[in-house]
Amino acid sequence: MDLRALRCFVAVAEEGHFGRAAVRLNMAQPPLSRRIRDLEGDLACRLFERIPTGARLTPAGEVLLPEARDLLTRAARARERVRAAESVREIVLGTVAGAGLDAGPAALSMLRDAHPGLRVRLHEAPMTDPTGGLRERRVDLALTRLPFDTSGLAIRRLGTEPVVAVLPMEDPLAARPRVHLGELAGRPRFRLPAGTDTRWRAYWLAADEDTPGPVVTSTEECLHAVVWDGVTGLLPAGAARRHARPGVAFVPIDGHPPSRIVLARRDDAPDQLVDAVAAALADAHAAPAHTSVDAGAPSADPVSCARAGRLGNRPAARAPK
Repeated sequence: MDLRALRCFVAVAEEGHFGRAAVRLNMAQPPLSRRIRDLEGDLACRLFERIPTGARLTPAGEVLLPEARDLLTRAARARERVRAAESVREIVLGTVAGAGLDAGPAALSMLRDAHPGLRVRLHEAPMTDPTGGLRERRVDLALTRLPFDTSGLAIRRLGTEPVVAVLPMEDPLAARPRVHLGELAGRPRFRLPAGTDTRWRAYWLAADEDTPGPVVTSTEECLHAVVWDGVTGLLPAGAARRHARPGVAFVPIDGHPPSRIVLARRDDAPDQLVDAVAAALADAHAAPAHTSVDAGAPSADPVSCARAGRLGNRPAARAPK
């Protein structure tokens, strides 16, 4: 497919209007329309319906949109890799649910001294992909969490992180210092989509598969479900610091194993620079600042800070005595 035509298609789909898409692409509208027509001719189907407010995707266009975005991402990645081979080398680091990210600044400091021409770019993977993009070859290395299918991957364990229950502020359990997993039984949960790695999905649901609740793909969607749908669920303890907001309580939980933070890479692609980035992240993660998380101790700082802010904002009549 013509990548230029795909860029035009994505712009029109996202803008919902040919004129706005032309402005965004810094081109005139007639050649934009011609490229869309050529693409429709190539695919032998209509991609847009004209409506009074602009343009709307047809069912065929809805199917093409994620595929087009993926092709454009891969093309950009290929271009970056070719250019990097002639200049600065770039390693793409996938991250899943904030695993190990606190060690990033220290690791980058180590790498700048030993590899001044090296760049590390982060790719935040959705919660539906515990490999962080490794299997799709979107990334070179991943900071992620067990359990999931690790076949074909080399795994380096870094430590553990406690898990917290995420609850609506008005939930009776929200004011508790700790809750047990069993106390969440029978409550609607946010859930990961069917097709997600089964071990990963079971760990984060920690309930029967038929438990009701909205399907989510990111931490933000998890928190949105807590606020707007009144559901609960499990997240890493670090979410209390990174995603604290009104209406959401993060409560340490007992009766569930901590999240195991790991580095993962494909075992069929040895690379000295990837190994160097992995070593720097492992060394930084083992530093004293991360000892409490590595040991699996309760993550007192992020959760207690979030709880302090939460309880401080609660009306006096409802504050715990």
